[in-house]
Amino acid sequence: MASTRPVPDAPTPAALPDLSGPCALPADAVASFRARGHAVVRGLASPAEVAAYRPALLEAGAKGRYDQRPLEERDTYGKAFVLSRRFARAAAELMGVDAVRIYHDQALFKEAGGGPTPWHQDQFYWPLDTPHTITLWMPLVPVTPEMGPMRFASGSHRLRSLGDFPIGDVSEAEFGRFVREKGLPVEGHGPFAPGDATFHAGWTLHSAPPNRSDRMREVMTIIYYADGARVGPLDHVNRRFDRDVWLAGCEEGALAAGPRNPVLYRRGAGQG
Repeated sequence: MASTRPVPDAPTPAALPDLSGPCALPADAVASFRARGHAVVRGLASPAEVAAYRPALLEAGAKGRYDQRPLEERDTYGKAFVLSRRFARAAAELMGVDAVRIYHDQALFKEAGGGPTPWHQDQFYWPLDTPHTITLWMPLVPVTPEMGPMRFASGSHRLRSLGDFPIGDVSEAEFGRFVREKGLPVEGHGPFAPGDATFHAGWTLHSAPPNRSDRMREVMTIIYYADGARVGPLDHVNRRFDRDVWLAGCEEGALAAGPRNPVLYRRGAGQG
């Protein structure tokens, strides 16, 4: 949702902090992601780093749409925050893969009073023929329980696709019933400071309560997948749409490596 508040002046590129350095992952984060399909990494970015990028991120979020320009045409926000090597390395290490590509990013700003996010599986939308997909969810502001942070059905990622349900009332009803019947633990990681990050696998069932606070819940998400993945079946309109937007020029069965999907981290390449 778009913000109607004035956007602070964006910092100049020279003033933006470097997000390429490594961040040591706690062992329990790796274990949590592998076993439960989700994990939290506190302080993946510092509050000061987030504050430096926040004006440009707010400007992008206020457009109320995906930024579909090629990466080389984007502003500093697109090139520095979304393409952060630090964030991509964390994603690769959690999945246990040698290299990751970016799929796309999204600003998720839920206004005060905004409703719940229904239960859903992200990878229902993605034409990616790999289990190695992951979403980073990073607040730009402090997020309290009243603001509706995400919650996850632990272990659901191991079950892969649970049905062709786009996000909505039907997915809420069907997946909610499934979670109850299977007795899957529903867990979250809040509250959050700016720069804390959750990660969840593409098949992990997740949802979010309403934003019952009087503040905007400002969150950035970035989706990654393992380098070497191929374009999966384009078997419904959602996956065909995603292929056309984010994997343009990549045919079914070909490597998922379009111009908008550069490798952001490769083990042994560069420092760290």
